[in-house]
Formats: sequence, C-alpha cells, structure tokens
Amino acid sequence: MSELPSLPELEPTADVAAWLRQLADVAVAAVHPETLVADQLPDPPPGRTVVVGAGKAAAAMAAALERAWQTRCPEAPLEGLVVTRYGHGETCRRIEVLEASHPMPDDLGEKAARRMLEAVGSLSKDDRVIALISGGGSALMTLPAPGISLADKQALNRELLRCGAPIRDINTVRRHLSAIKGGRLAAAAHPAQVITWLISDVPGDEPSLVASGPTLPDATTPADALAVLERYAIAVPEAVRRHLSGDHAAPAPTDAAFARDETVLLARAADALEAARRAAEAAGVTVRVLGDDLEGEARELGREQGRQALAAQSEIRRPLLLVSGGETSVTVAGDGRGGRNVEYLLGLFDALQGAPGIHALAIDTDGIDGSEDNAGALFSPPDFQRARELGLDPLDFLSRNDAYTFFQALGRLIATGPTRTNVNDFRAILLLPRTP
Repeated sequence: MSELPSLPELEPTADVAAWLRQLADVAVAAVHPETLVADQLPDPPPGRTVVVGAGKAAAAMAAALERAWQTRCPEAPLEGLVVTRYGHGETCRRIEVLEASHPMPDDLGEKAARRMLEAVGSLSKDDRVIALISGGGSALMTLPAPGISLADKQALNRELLRCGAPIRDINTVRRHLSAIKGGRLAAAAHPAQVITWLISDVPGDEPSLVASGPTLPDATTPADALAVLERYAIAVPEAVRRHLSGDHAAPAPTDAAFARDETVLLARAADALEAARRAAEAAGVTVRVLGDDLEGEARELGREQGRQALAAQSEIRRPLLLVSGGETSVTVAGDGRGGRNVEYLLGLFDALQGAPGIHALAIDTDGIDGSEDNAGALFSPPDFQRARELGLDPLDFLSRNDAYTFFQALGRLIATGPTRTNVNDFRAILLLPRTP
C-alpha cells in the first residue's frame, strides 16, 4: 500500500474547515484502488485471464490491475472489459472501459452486461476471470431477465430510490430481475475460476450484496423480491409479477460454478474510518468511531448525532472527532436538490443550532452525493448565523429535500469530482472544548 497523506497538528488557530477537508482526503485515499490492487495480483493461469467488472471504482481497479500486471507478468495474456459511471473512466490498454448511467440504468449498461456474459461464456478450466466489483455496479451492469423490459427495471428502480428503501432491499429486487446478477455471471464463466475483488459500499460488507453480487451466490429468493415491492406499495408490472412468481431462482451457494472461486474484500467503510482515526490521533485529536454501517433516514441520523455531539462536548478537555460510515436513505417528498450526505448534514445543522466549537463534514466517498455535482458539504458554527441573515430556514429546505441549495447558498458544498472509489458515506464531527 502506498503512503497516505497526513494531517497537520490541530492548533487553536487552525482553519478547521480545511483540516476536515484534509481528513476526508485521507479517508478516501485509503480505499482507492491504486493503494490496494498490486498486492492481490495472482500468478497467471495456464490459459487466458479475462477481466470483467462494474461499479464506480471499476475503471480505477482495472487501471491499477493493468499496471501491476505489466510489472509482474507483461507477456501473459490479459483482456476484458469493465463498466463504470459516466465521468469515472480511466485509460487502459488491454482492458476496455465502458461508461453507462447511474443511478438510473440505461441501454449502454445493458449492452455492457451482454458483452461480459459473452466474454466469459467460452472459457475453460485453465482460464481465469478476475471480477472487479464495486458500489454502483448493480445499476451499471443491468441486463433484464427474459420477459422483463429495461423500462420495467427503470421504473421500479426509480420508485425504490424515491421511497427511501435501504440498498439491501433495492438490490434484492435487482438481483431477481437480472440475467447477470446473483451469481449468474460466475455461472456463465464455469468451469473457469472466478476471483472477485470487492470494494464494498454496503453496510455490513456482505460480499453478495455489493453490486447485487454478479459473481457470488445469492441467499434470497424471487419471493423475497416480490415482498420488497409489496412492502413499499410499489405497483408491479404484470411481466415482473409473473417472473417473480415463477421458478427463476439464482444459482445456489452449493452450485458447482462456485467450487473453485475466491473472493477478496479490498476495501470497506471501516478502512476509511481507520485511516481517518490514525491520522487524526497523530494530529493530537481524540477519535470516537460511531459505526461503519449506519443506516436509516439521513436527516434523522444527523439529528441523532447532533444530540450525541452536544452531550459529548460538555465532557471533553481536548478536541474530539466523531466519525461514522454506512449508507443512509432519503424519503423524497419534495422537488429540491440534494443527496443523502447533505440531507444528513442539514439535519445535524438544525440539531446543533450553531453550537460553538462544533464543526462537521459529510461526503460520499465516490465524489458524487446522489445525482448532483458535489461530494457533500461541511459547516462551522458561524454558518448558523449566516443562514439566519440570508433567510435560510433549515426546516424549510428539509421539507423540500433541498439541502444542496441550502449549502450552496452558504458556499459550503464540497466538490471533488469522481474519486474512482466507493465505500459510501464518510461523516466527521469535530468537537472543540468550550472555553469558560
């Protein structure tokens, strides 16, 4: 692993906002493919090595793999293709990089998935597949099951996102409406060995949930997917209902297709938090990790952590950093702009009411919060008074799901551009001791 950036000492006169930005950079760097892939490279097999993959980190994973391959075994054959989100691509020589839409799947993602099935469909036991799977891959590698249209999948995806369903439920539906997810890509590659490299964006880091597990067996059933749609009162097209009511189960964990396969978890939210913890402690700050797998409604988590911060501040004598990760959700009731990190941050902002000495940051580690152009936002205590002066009422903006506009008006949005990794949310609340 390459050396990570460090943090300066947190002096009393420090620019706290800049310090928090640097902390976020440390966290993201720790889970970037460039720091992770080279140590995992296996020796070439007797036959071909075919790379496939999907996700926001897929192109960076492919580029890092190519560089390591060129150093270790430049004469060995290497080929394949991966798909990533528009704007998240990298230049590769042997592995083709495709781009498609996220979070709403499009026909380019469908074409990419078909080509991956074709790429692995004629392999032998002497060949190997390296699957580069990361968050976002479920929408990017979209291939409807027979009888299901792309329009049906798009409509259901849209409703699941709007209702605030957790990613576990969303991916259960995606797997059972797919011809490639839920282990079906690995089944198509049999008898070749499949090695799956994962960058996890799911709370709990269950491998089969990352990008809906195209190369991993699935423990859920079509009936589970139908139950999710009914739980959220989502209208189910007749073709979808017929499919989920039929015998279309994904390959079982005992299937021979998985017998020789291996799975490597390259990075997860806990790794980003650990890197931030080490860097902050080296800078003289006490750190408390609130959890790496937190879920729930974004604004409510912000309010809850605001109460925790206020309670903790009364007891500290030195700076304390509260960090957390996971993936919250947003129930969309308004027509505003925003993603779950700015919605979380606005809930926190409202709970703190400008409390002195409490600063906060929240970003999505992929560099895109929802479907906007920012990674997240941050704020400091004076921003509360500035919001009042500008006539910005947090509750009004929350009612319209318009946290992006709120923090844009304060000049507090964070724009990083695509980071080409993805372990989901990184949240940091810095508490400074109150002076008498």
